[in-house]
Amino acid sequence: MKSERILQLHPRDDVAVAPAGVEAGTQVRVGASELTARERIRPAHKVALRRIEAGEAVYKYGSRIGIARATIKPGEWVHTHNLGSGLAGLGRYELGSTYARSASAKPEPCKGTFLGYPRPDGRVGIRNELWIVPTVGCANGMARTIAAAFGDRLPPSVEAIRVLSHPYGCSQSGKDHLRTQRMLAAMTAHPNAAGVLVLSLGCEDNGLPEFRPLVERMNPDPQRCVFLKAQDEGKEVESGVEALHRLAAYAAEFTRQPALLSHLAVGMKCGGSDAFSGITANPLTGAIADRLYAHDAATVLTEVPEMFGAEQQLLDRCIDERVFNRATAMLDRFRRMFIDSGQPIYDNPSAGNREGGITTLEEKSLGCVQKGGMQPITDVLDYGQQVREPGLSLAEGPGNDLVSVSVLAATGVQMILFTTGRGTPLGSPVPVIKLASNSELAGRKPHWIDFDAGVLMRGASMEGESERLWQLIVQVAGGRRTRSESNGYHEFLPFKDGTTK
Repeated sequence: MKSERILQLHPRDDVAVAPAGVEAGTQVRVGASELTARERIRPAHKVALRRIEAGEAVYKYGSRIGIARATIKPGEWVHTHNLGSGLAGLGRYELGSTYARSASAKPEPCKGTFLGYPRPDGRVGIRNELWIVPTVGCANGMARTIAAAFGDRLPPSVEAIRVLSHPYGCSQSGKDHLRTQRMLAAMTAHPNAAGVLVLSLGCEDNGLPEFRPLVERMNPDPQRCVFLKAQDEGKEVESGVEALHRLAAYAAEFTRQPALLSHLAVGMKCGGSDAFSGITANPLTGAIADRLYAHDAATVLTEVPEMFGAEQQLLDRCIDERVFNRATAMLDRFRRMFIDSGQPIYDNPSAGNREGGITTLEEKSLGCVQKGGMQPITDVLDYGQQVREPGLSLAEGPGNDLVSVSVLAATGVQMILFTTGRGTPLGSPVPVIKLASNSELAGRKPHWIDFDAGVLMRGASMEGESERLWQLIVQVAGGRRTRSESNGYHEFLPFKDGTTK
């Protein structure tokens, strides 16, 4: 009888993945061993390789993904009915020394280039756009009206007008109010924006008297930002259009020029994940992260709750004790947020994640963190703080897709690599390259997906696919539009963590 291949990801693993699924009674093989599937195993779901007693740890990726809820026999389906999370309380972390020992051994950076827009502050944009940043959600409609009234009268080198709509800027207090301010100010300084119209209503908590100095500290070039207080204008739309004309004239002075790839900063994100994400798209993204490090470029990873259960794999790569301490403090802040609100810290994965074969948060996290590759962690960024170092930075932010792509954009990354197994049309203020973890999704949603990483399950090499993805990244940096850009999807949502007055 012909047997079906299942995939054991690490010799220590107690479970294997059934790539195409198997029916009950089917012989399945792992290497030279065979066993019989006792029940139907859906595609990407897990099958037990040995007898696992109730209360025993279960391993995948060579690490613990949870605790058996009941005795699991070889060949049985392993999922939420018999596997639970082992996460609870605050983390216990150890300072690793992997990169503390080897940081000085980093080779000379590669000298590759892309075509970008050099900015006066030394950074390089990959888009030359005008952004309208409302200081408060009440100004969103007015911002869209101003953009529409300006129309398509942009100079040839100015690529688009973006409105960063959001619901905040008023009725917030304390740290929550400051978070919104930091996020919006960071967006005004983004290198993809050649010019920014800061649009205030006039009576909001985040008013110009308080907000403008913060923006000006981040934007020392006085031509780059124009401030408009609508309540002081007789015809606010006309005034807004006139401000955009001034900004467009300034933006038209920038042209694409060769720039070293060391000027790139790339965000790494996953959303709508399935169990293939940790096998194909996320490791492929990790290979790109390591290649960017070889060019002395920066990468940024956020989604802090989706590091729970995989923290030590990250922390072992902290370049020194200072970075380690900042990382552990950030991890514990998020754990406390769940504890203080009376919620379990393992309240994840989503329903779609589980349908796609991910059972516990540990399993999700171990697949998620692979997007960061194996490069050193050189920095930890507070919410709204911009990237400062080459290598991998961990940025404070939740797993929610809209919030986390906004967190990444605010760090100053010029683009985001976004892996998905279930599919999502989500965009960002910056270009998003969508990677499908499986070819079925890539074929079904070609208008969402830029790259099919599912070919790795069909024998394609990691080396070949990372080169193909690398070429796409350089092309997008040089002006090629992503699917989300072509669709006009540019979501933006700050992280709210406080009461509403």
